[in-house]
Amino acid sequence: MKQILQDLAKGATTVVQAPTPSVSSGHLLINTTCSLISAGTERMLVDFGKASLIDKARQQPEKVKMVLEKVQTDGLLTTVDAVRSKLGQPLPLGYCNVGVVEAVGKGAEQFKAGERVLSNGPHADVARVPKNLCAKIPNNVSDEAAAFTVVASIGLQGIRLAEPTLGESVVVTGVGLIGLLTVQLLRAQGCRVLAIDFDQRKLELAKQFGAEICNPGVGEDPVAAGMAFSRGHGVDAVIITASTKSNDPVTQAARMSRKRGRIVLVGVTGLELNRADFYEKELSFQVSCSYGPGRYEPDYEKKGLDYPLPFVRWTEQRNFEAVLDMLAAGALDVEALITHRFIFENAADAYSVLTEDKTALGILLKYPSEFKQRHVRTVNLLQTSFAPDKPTLGFVGAGNYASRVLIPAFKAAGAQLHTISTSGGINSVVHGEKSGFANASTDTQALLENQQINTAVIVTQHNSHAYFTEQALKHGKHVFVEKPLAITQEELAKVEAAYRQTEGKQLLMLGFNRRFSPQIQKMKSLLNAVKEPKSFIMTMNAGAIPEDHWTQDNAVGGGRIIGEACHFIDLMRYLAGSEIISVQARRMGDNSHQAITEDKAAIILGFADGSFGTIHYFANGSSSFPKERIEVFTAGRVLQLDNFLKLKGFGWPRFSKMNLWRQDKGQVACCQAFLAAINEGKECPIPADEVFEVARVSIEIAEQLRIQQG
Repeated sequence: MKQILQDLAKGATTVVQAPTPSVSSGHLLINTTCSLISAGTERMLVDFGKASLIDKARQQPEKVKMVLEKVQTDGLLTTVDAVRSKLGQPLPLGYCNVGVVEAVGKGAEQFKAGERVLSNGPHADVARVPKNLCAKIPNNVSDEAAAFTVVASIGLQGIRLAEPTLGESVVVTGVGLIGLLTVQLLRAQGCRVLAIDFDQRKLELAKQFGAEICNPGVGEDPVAAGMAFSRGHGVDAVIITASTKSNDPVTQAARMSRKRGRIVLVGVTGLELNRADFYEKELSFQVSCSYGPGRYEPDYEKKGLDYPLPFVRWTEQRNFEAVLDMLAAGALDVEALITHRFIFENAADAYSVLTEDKTALGILLKYPSEFKQRHVRTVNLLQTSFAPDKPTLGFVGAGNYASRVLIPAFKAAGAQLHTISTSGGINSVVHGEKSGFANASTDTQALLENQQINTAVIVTQHNSHAYFTEQALKHGKHVFVEKPLAITQEELAKVEAAYRQTEGKQLLMLGFNRRFSPQIQKMKSLLNAVKEPKSFIMTMNAGAIPEDHWTQDNAVGGGRIIGEACHFIDLMRYLAGSEIISVQARRMGDNSHQAITEDKAAIILGFADGSFGTIHYFANGSSSFPKERIEVFTAGRVLQLDNFLKLKGFGWPRFSKMNLWRQDKGQVACCQAFLAAINEGKECPIPADEVFEVARVSIEIAEQLRIQQG
């Protein structure tokens, strides 16, 4: 398939060849026939990509604050790497897609292969879209007309919030693409409409659709126009679809509104409000969220759970359907909004028009290629050969951690990079090309069966780690799996059984990189000389993650104890050098007040040699405090490590400190040790028994905390 990506670092807009996405549960796979470039949103993204680093910072002051906080805790060099990595992630463009269903995932059977559908899919000749963000297209609605459905739904949701009634006077401020569609929808609802904009050509279109017009650019006063339009009473509602940094649209809306009028912000404006303007009239002001109820709600969009119609009449999908019905009835004229048409492969020309011609409205992309030619599961990126006696890697997954940390670490360690596989395809190409993989794929099963690949690296969502690890072991591969190994005891038992059948001929390595950091290695060498038991205090200032984040879902991410705190369970096990024999855990909160309490907990581990330690896993601390702190007390001595930057020794002969310029959590050394073990035929750097021990303990701790929640 091919897809349009925006480079946020350098500003280039490119069409990328990628493997076809695999159809997943609750999703549709769509062969695109037409898509619409959103003049407002996409122009903003393209302009942002072309801006200098300083201009990017000026546009996102809240992100600058986050960067400065990270510098304080993680150091300058680590932060610079993180920022560069973030900007280096290309952004898929587009959200107005029309096409023909190629395949239907489990749970989306209300759609059938061969049906025409509208979706919020990207500009790609094959798009994978959740079922609740798709709608069937009526027979008498053309593909080009249907492509306007999503942007029209944005305006429709603003109208629903404004709740206009037949005969009311409504102002639409900013008549770009969404504004002109909003004008038509209001007119269809029996409202009188006043359109305000600085572009006379767009105002003439609004007039054509039945609106009265006002152009401040030629000296006309919007407030006076609104008052005259409302016959001196003040307008009933104002819908702002403009995009500007100015506060004027909101200020003018308040001053032209009647008492208890309604103002809805659909676009983006300055929001320095004058309280008196709103207070004296008791005005209502509301910001509209995209296409309607369900937007950005994972249960609705990703899991496919719908809201009951009697209680939530209009969702995203139902708004799509309502717009399609309006198109079918001829109540919306979109032909007049089309200013340009381009063949998909000439998308660069389309985006040049977008950025250079500010009067452009509806820019359509057409996809004439044959459907069958688009569906390729593996794309060759680099012609190369592989030495059969060296580690040849297949990566399953290419998320942020894999692309920013693990792939560079394995590459630096000299691994042969064969294939990288993701379910969506785009990440496999983006990171495959950047890192030097020979192939990018969406066919993970073929990767696992490929005999050239002798080592699998599993970096997918946590609920798939155990399955892919088990399959890779059964196919005779060494396995490096990013933590956790499994999220249930049943999964863990299957993985352990598969490993035992290899009789030690294959290595199973967990991404417990902190063991391999230079400062932990120093701590270990110092502690090995002490024969007394040790007391550990390990603090993870983990930071808050939204309740609906996938890592908080016990069935998907396994929760943060299994998914993240396992790092410190393993680290304490390593430093103690002794088996874990007792586990106690206590969570914060109570059953009635907090839904997510697992990520605010204290864990006490007891070891066979008499050592013990406490892990404080806190999601309720300040981001300006070090994220990770480790303290060890033993034999009248103390070691303290802050954030893998500063290590201090108290009472240690000939050791007082070991500080680093750059944070080093041992990722590169971890990968190097694993590859060296394969090359040299040695045992795994982390013994298998410890891997399974830590996995069992991590799951047991999470189970203890969940019982307390119940």
